[in-house]
Amino acid sequence: MTDFDEYIRQSEPHKREKGYAWQTAIGLQAVDGLKTSDYLRETARQHIEGDITIEEVKQLVNSYYESKTSRKDVEDRTEEADKVSARITELLSEQSFSFSPLEYISIHRRLFEGIYDHAGKIRDYNITKKEWVLNGETVLYAGADSIRETMDYDFAREKEYDYKHHDIEEAVRHITQFVSGLWQIHPFGEGNTRTTAVFTIKYLRTFGFDISNETFANYSWYFRNALVRANYNNLPKGVFATTQYLEAFFRNLILGEKNELKNRYLHIKAATDGAQSAKHYVSKSQNGTLNCTLEELALINFIKKKPQATQKEIAVHIGKSERTVKRMTIRLSEQGIIERKNGRRNGYWEIVKKDMPDKTTQHE
Repeated sequence: MTDFDEYIRQSEPHKREKGYAWQTAIGLQAVDGLKTSDYLRETARQHIEGDITIEEVKQLVNSYYESKTSRKDVEDRTEEADKVSARITELLSEQSFSFSPLEYISIHRRLFEGIYDHAGKIRDYNITKKEWVLNGETVLYAGADSIRETMDYDFAREKEYDYKHHDIEEAVRHITQFVSGLWQIHPFGEGNTRTTAVFTIKYLRTFGFDISNETFANYSWYFRNALVRANYNNLPKGVFATTQYLEAFFRNLILGEKNELKNRYLHIKAATDGAQSAKHYVSKSQNGTLNCTLEELALINFIKKKPQATQKEIAVHIGKSERTVKRMTIRLSEQGIIERKNGRRNGYWEIVKKDMPDKTTQHE
């Protein structure tokens, strides 16, 4: 996607952040095969430029579709794509977040209110969905009578997981499993993948990551297909549920790796032809960061962007105390991952470049 590249690569920070949000919001429509209109993209540009607010964007889009009956050039679900894109951008621009089932349900309501009658409502019926990646077969989703209990259980288990006691390798695997399980519940009639994506982005930001980037924007259909493959078994055909594809996505998202994300690798025909066992990626650490915790990686990413950052600024950004940040910087310095240059007053942080391995590769 290249709609907002000039803002993302060259603009001042506030335009870059808006560009990322819009790129992600529009890209996520692909999970349901939707495309936004030219009108929406031009309106988004006005918002990025600061000419209008996000609230004005939503009002303009609503007005644009008020005369929908006479608008023959617009497909039915383009309206949905345009409105949901604006709402995703609004949600991604907000700093508030609560890790809870209620937050997850609230995101669905805000994204689809006025579009689906069931916006923000737990389904009371069982569902199936034909998937391209499964040759028209379906994942087994949570039964309607167990949705809320299953959600409460998954959220409670996630809250018990202490990320600071695990290195980044294990943390990424854990996040993969949590998101996969949350999506498999499929608590809503429609809009589950987009809701899960927005919730995941906002959740990962609580660790200090800026996650609204091109991984979600450009690979949203892969994201959905990877979730499908993580929750589908067909033993007679030799197809087994696997999180390897979803983990590759999250490794790109969180670690900045370059795993090849191609939908054709996920199709079950590839698995039955023996391609599944042959496809794998080989992980290599960057600056030794795979021995870091998720919080330490967030610190590293922040000082990459702002080398002159004080420990107080780092603490605010990653949501930790200054004392905790001091312990983290000492540990990272002792490991040779970061180094303080030029003393306390005029100093800056440097990511040590020695022992930098090659980028992660994916093998045929």
